[in-house]
Amino acid sequence: MLLKLRPDSDVPIYLQIREQIVRGVADGILGEGEPLPSVRQLAADLGINFHTVNKAYLLLQSEGYVKINGRRGASVTSPPEYDAAFVETLSDKLENLLTECRGRGFPKDTLENLIKNHLEKY
Repeated sequence: MLLKLRPDSDVPIYLQIREQIVRGVADGILGEGEPLPSVRQLAADLGINFHTVNKAYLLLQSEGYVKINGRRGASVTSPPEYDAAFVETLSDKLENLLTECRGRGFPKDTLENLIKNHLEKY
């Protein structure tokens, strides 16, 4: 899986790594048990600090997407099922995004179309 980072983005690099690995799992590109590059190798490949990759891997581990086995490295685990905590987090994120849209004067119909387009891909 090829990761594409956007250094000019407002999204921190470690979150970009996390989002792309989660997308890879959701899209079936990364399957259960598949090894991920070592922290140092991925950092070298991306030209970033290894602490940044380590932060992404630790976040993925805490969310249940990755298992870290000491010297054997990180591997993909089966995606976690959603639960009440996930629903609450999702609701908070949606509320924040919608508040930002409203604050910027983003048209409601444009937002609805954008959401519909993404749901069609779902």
